[in-house]
Amino acid sequence: MNPIDAVTLEVADLAAVTRFYSTVLGPDSPHLRLRATEAATTGFRGFTLSLVVSQPGNADALIKTALDAGATLLKPATKTLWGYGGVLQAPDGTIIKIATSAKKNTTPVTPDFDEFVLLLGVQDVKATKQYYTDRGLNVGRSFGSKYVEFTSDAGHIKLALYKRRALAKDAGVPDEGTGSHRLVLSGTAGPCNDPDDFIWEAGTNSPLTATT
Repeated sequence: MNPIDAVTLEVADLAAVTRFYSTVLGPDSPHLRLRATEAATTGFRGFTLSLVVSQPGNADALIKTALDAGATLLKPATKTLWGYGGVLQAPDGTIIKIATSAKKNTTPVTPDFDEFVLLLGVQDVKATKQYYTDRGLNVGRSFGSKYVEFTSDAGHIKLALYKRRALAKDAGVPDEGTGSHRLVLSGTAGPCNDPDDFIWEAGTNSPLTATT
């Protein structure tokens, strides 16, 4: 089961943000849609996007592509116990982590990614996990009250839950934030508003599209 068909980001400057994501994800990305909004938001919006790559060189190449397209660096790419990666912020304010579990390059470097993961920062991981399993989602991995990952097929969006404060720390930003998440999901759980007020619409498949 693929819980998410697409992620819609609500943005202020639709034309500029469309150019950015078309450059980073490709113009025909099945993962992302964009929608114009004037909704107010401040601080951390409670989620991050994670692009998982196969090796450190690909992480560097993709980070450079994003920075050249207008992103801001939040955390430079570094080696860690789990692998290698960095964090940046897109022009619309969305936080994107680019990372790999590999420690060295084994193939020619490209700015390509293998997985697109949406991490929702939630107040109560166990309660939100139960909310989603009650709506038909299947758990792939679960680490108690800290982290939950739902199943998805290769090439589809992966949904995961993380404690809000921990997710903000991982992104390198304060966890305070108010207003709209500026995020709408379409897929299995919709239509609904989850316990942390993330909005789901009924599922539908569509490539990267900008709508007014």
